[in-house]
Amino acid sequence: MPLPQPRAREPIFNLPSVVTASIVALVAIHALRMFLLSEETDFQVVIDWAVIPARWAVAYGGVEGQEIVRMLQDGAPADAMGPIAAYAQYVLGDSEGRPWTALTYTLLHGSWAHVLINSIWLAAFGTPIARRCGAGRFYLLSALAAVGGAVLYAAMNPMQVFPLIGASGAVSGLMAAASWFMFAPAAWLWEGRLSEPHERPRQGLADLIRNRSFLIFLGVWFATNYLFAFAQPIGIGEGTIAWEAHVGGFLVGLVVFPWLDPLPARRNRLSA
Repeated sequence: MPLPQPRAREPIFNLPSVVTASIVALVAIHALRMFLLSEETDFQVVIDWAVIPARWAVAYGGVEGQEIVRMLQDGAPADAMGPIAAYAQYVLGDSEGRPWTALTYTLLHGSWAHVLINSIWLAAFGTPIARRCGAGRFYLLSALAAVGGAVLYAAMNPMQVFPLIGASGAVSGLMAAASWFMFAPAAWLWEGRLSEPHERPRQGLADLIRNRSFLIFLGVWFATNYLFAFAQPIGIGEGTIAWEAHVGGFLVGLVVFPWLDPLPARRNRLSA
């Protein structure tokens, strides 16, 4: 009588390696900043690598740095005029646009709650994208969504001198991309099993906007962004976490994914 074979051990977190590596990188960077850098050095890191819309306005929009400083002084309380003006002059002093910050701002977070929440959403929505598209397209989609979030935020807040940080724009793009197939009906595969979410054919746009599950998800997502924008939860408001960046990333993910999707769009197939 053959001996029973031991069961293979399943990993507790069955995430694609590219998603795991991304989460580890975000957490490690935040830990490095919190535990190894002085406050002065960390401040400089944020200023150098975060998106500061006013910096782009000066470098690319023809806006004078002194004009931004005067505008900030006009709207600031009397006791805050000096520090705000000094900070704005420091940030805008070199007139450099630093376009790479449209990507690097995603690596910085305002608190542990901020980085952990983004990591959870990254695991949830980055996993089906990575399994469907592979590491290269996962990173390309994330990068494009991050840039889209930064650009929309800067366009809507061109005089903002405070930094935008966080991976929320990129994660929002992954959410939008996954919506194309995660809410599609399961289909039978040739081997006689139902498809996993990442294996489902992409819905057409008309089917997507009629999909009740997608519409509910979209409503919850917008409500959550409202919460972040106007009633920031405790522990998440240490940096600028802007709904504009979320919306920009989401729109880019929604538009770009059909071009990056390696699987064909849905055809007439037997659904369950």
